Amino acid sequence: MSDVTREAMEYDVVIVGAGPAGLSAAIRLKQLDPDREVVVLEKGSEVGAHILSGAVLDPVGLDRLLPDWKERGAPLDVPVTSDAFHFLGKSGKISIPNAIMPPLMNNHGNYIVSMGNVCRWLAEQAEALGVEIFPGMSCSELVHHEDGSVKGVVAGEFGRNADGTPGPSYEPGMELHGKYVFLGEGVRGSLSKQVIEAFSLAAEADVQKYGLGMKELWEIDPAKSRPGSVVHTMGWPLGDNAGGGSFIYHLDNNQVYVGFVVHLGYANPHVNPYLSFQQFKHHPMVAELLEGGKRISYGARAISEGGWQSLPKTAFPGGVLLGCAAGMVNVPRIKGNHNAMLSGIAAAEAAHEALDAGRSSDSLEGYDREVRQGAIGQDLKKVRNVKPLWSKYGLKASVALGGFDMWCNTAGFSLFGTQKHGKTDAQATEAAADHSPIDYPKPDGKLSFDRLTNVSFSNTNHAEDQPCHLRLRDAEVPVKVNLPKYAGLSQRYCPAGVYEFVKDEKTGEDRFVINFQNCVHCKTCDIKDPQQNIVWTVPQGGDGPNYPNM
Repeated sequence: MSDVTREAMEYDVVIVGAGPAGLSAAIRLKQLDPDREVVVLEKGSEVGAHILSGAVLDPVGLDRLLPDWKERGAPLDVPVTSDAFHFLGKSGKISIPNAIMPPLMNNHGNYIVSMGNVCRWLAEQAEALGVEIFPGMSCSELVHHEDGSVKGVVAGEFGRNADGTPGPSYEPGMELHGKYVFLGEGVRGSLSKQVIEAFSLAAEADVQKYGLGMKELWEIDPAKSRPGSVVHTMGWPLGDNAGGGSFIYHLDNNQVYVGFVVHLGYANPHVNPYLSFQQFKHHPMVAELLEGGKRISYGARAISEGGWQSLPKTAFPGGVLLGCAAGMVNVPRIKGNHNAMLSGIAAAEAAHEALDAGRSSDSLEGYDREVRQGAIGQDLKKVRNVKPLWSKYGLKASVALGGFDMWCNTAGFSLFGTQKHGKTDAQATEAAADHSPIDYPKPDGKLSFDRLTNVSFSNTNHAEDQPCHLRLRDAEVPVKVNLPKYAGLSQRYCPAGVYEFVKDEKTGEDRFVINFQNCVHCKTCDIKDPQQNIVWTVPQGGDGPNYPNM
């Protein structure tokens, strides 16, 4: 707020987000010049608390950043030993031979990891170099120079009342100014959205597309544990209702990651991604694996799926977008962490060159060129048509066409050129009257679980007396538009049970309720709401999920 007076701290580079991109940037900056003043701000209660990813990690970024990562004790302990891909029916499966899969789909040389633990380790490496890392510090505002360029961020504001007014323990936070500001907030970051709009960074890009990824960590019967096993599936139970698929990754210590991704471009507002995930675990292949085991953790996060053609310009006056803040996920590989790390390295090198030349607060055009022309762009360009082909032609046709296109791109050409995505995920949502409701099985409490029970396994916590961080542009839209036209789809697309419609006991009228305390920060509401009426903003620092080993 403009009437709040804050102290300011000055740095060479301010980095928002202690994910793989932000931490890689911080480390590289200090490698290039140990005297650089670098700060990393993380909204989670600790580094790694809000990190949720599959994850099979391609170590290419780590190899460039810290070539001796094995000797340093990086938590990459489970190399991939087997790779399988299946089409699922309700009770069976069809396996796709690895020999016909494009080479880039091969996971040989990759590692099954907890990216939360990898980021915790990266933070240790950064701090050893002198990087300042402040967890529990939500960045709520951008600070601008008079010419409009980004000057810094406001971080660490605490103690507002539920109505937004300062409470008795109000702390205004601080302004952290940088000669450059790196935004590594992850998918659909609130500050990243602002700079993309303010500087028209997406003016020449296709629309961004997204998926919702949900994940559980299980401890299974030791007799069923196969450390290094990687399994991906497509098909049941989504069918024609939505695109998506699953992953099953075996770690050490008899643990396994079970994950499910639903593309958010689905038309039928009756789709419930969370219940689809729970239904998936009852497939005979999955049920046999999990029976006798126990769920340890749960979480959910949106995934950027637009790829090459949806990349906005990644440099703006005063800073850059890193990793998933720009959208650098390779969709068919289900990998983005390697590109996030490469982006952090590239941004650090561009900023180092600029600072050495006496520049500041300008646009690091060299970084944007490196993103597009270097390893990141080459990785994304080869698979650019997989997602739009899927959206246009459905699962079976797109697998054949997308696979063919990836083989062609391996040889350096594409018969499809560069396909367009078309509608945003919000625009793709159609009226409930045009679709049939979907009858999902009730969770059994053994393999499948209700949302609120699962949310308790994400260790999510928000102080209830703070302002709701899920803001409505128009408070009347949910009841007057989304409930009658889309059957109140927010109560289904949210994987944490944040939104519900309840009948007022006195009037009998419908009322829209936001249980923001349940929010796991997935950002689905900010993406899928048909009217784009819900705006996700940061809660006070440290609030949200606290993911262990995820």
